[in-house]
Amino acid sequence: MSLEGLIQLDQQATLWINNLGTPAWDPFWLMLSDTKFWFPAYGIVMVFLVGKLGWKKGLVVVLSLILTVVAIDQSCNLVKAGFERLRPCYNSWMLSNGLRTPFGLTGHLFGFFSAHAANTFGFACTSYLGFRLNDPEHRYRTYGWGVFLWAVLVSCSRIMMGAHFLGDVLVGICYGLAMGCAIAWATRLVIVRARL
Repeated sequence: MSLEGLIQLDQQATLWINNLGTPAWDPFWLMLSDTKFWFPAYGIVMVFLVGKLGWKKGLVVVLSLILTVVAIDQSCNLVKAGFERLRPCYNSWMLSNGLRTPFGLTGHLFGFFSAHAANTFGFACTSYLGFRLNDPEHRYRTYGWGVFLWAVLVSCSRIMMGAHFLGDVLVGICYGLAMGCAIAWATRLVIVRARL
């Protein structure tokens, strides 16, 4: 498939998903997109990590979570500036073909790739693997299911708001998972070598 065909498929898929939204659900998607709403949850996860792992290991994992989010966020900004792909809510073709933008224009001009998707999946991956440092025998499954479901919903919210194409979100998910796994692996190595 050509690049032009891929772009058209991405536009059509984004419109289809976006048009599943309804006014009744719009506040829910807006809440999920609001990063400030999730700061207390991040804090709670970090406190539990220190409680489960002890203060030394816990502090290293908390620092790895902060590093994950900062590294992903800053690299996303660089990629957006480099690619300069308009967000759907700024794309005249998308707007004229029925894109829903329930709360108006969302975010900066460019949107490739989704920092929300990358950050939430990076946080989910790093925190889940962090919890498993003391217990690799597949415990914390409930946390794993919950945190990854949250990451999926936050990622979907960006399409529902008209802020990102499906392709932006999928690339963000893959990038977030890759960064989260890499930083979690490096964190494990630090903990083993430091004998924490």
